[in-house]
Amino acid sequence: MSEQSQNLILVTQPAPAIELWSLNLPEQRNPITDEPMIEALIGNIDRIRDDKSVKCVILTGEGKAFSAGGNIKKMADKSGMFGGEFDEIREGYRNGVQRIPLAMRSVDVPFIAAVNGPAVGAGMDLTTMCDMRVAAEQAWFAESFVQLGLIAGDGGAWFLPRLIGSARAAEMALTGDRVDAVTAERWGLVNYVVSAENLIERSLELAGRIVANPVYSVRATKQLLLDSERHTLESMLEECASLQANAHFQPDHHEAVAAMLEKRAPRFTS
Repeated sequence: MSEQSQNLILVTQPAPAIELWSLNLPEQRNPITDEPMIEALIGNIDRIRDDKSVKCVILTGEGKAFSAGGNIKKMADKSGMFGGEFDEIREGYRNGVQRIPLAMRSVDVPFIAAVNGPAVGAGMDLTTMCDMRVAAEQAWFAESFVQLGLIAGDGGAWFLPRLIGSARAAEMALTGDRVDAVTAERWGLVNYVVSAENLIERSLELAGRIVANPVYSVRATKQLLLDSERHTLESMLEECASLQANAHFQPDHHEAVAAMLEKRAPRFTS
């Protein structure tokens, strides 16, 4: 990952086992379609993939927006991934922004989107790639591609119906209208709506409830949730049997059982 890419995502550790990633182009409202930002996101995902010390990531945006999604100026200039002939643009999406959802789905570390402001187009879709979403009261969401004469080129049409159902997803995608944070919570897009001042604190509280559990169980559970979208019940149960058998050999499982029998808090090693 280049030095430029490293500066595009600010990484801090506000609590043990929890990382906070902040998209860091506030003056541009944190677009995610340019190659350096894509490289920054994927580089950090690759970094934590096998790092068992990271048990949860909170993703947010610097400034007033979570992410405006695509770089509108480059769309107007027909530059970057938005320029060239048909085949060049198609490959630009495949080798550009579409790498983000594939990377997000390839890692079993839980992600919480702390949505501090507008999440628009690909920026909204990035929130749907996360496992949970906490929104500030002033945040809003827009699957606004149709209003630019476009479609969700980064997989949003796959993620959104799985979160809020086909009818609500159709309403958002076909109108491009804004959905405020309270409505998003009612529709099941958002887990919690909080004041801007409490956004990171509430996200950390949620992350803390996750990281209190053994890393094997957390990561294996996320993997099961992801795999459930493609499995039959029979194949899902087969995967559960294998993962559960492995869980029985984990020291943290033995400690959890002992702690419950002894009526004390567990002392996990991971």
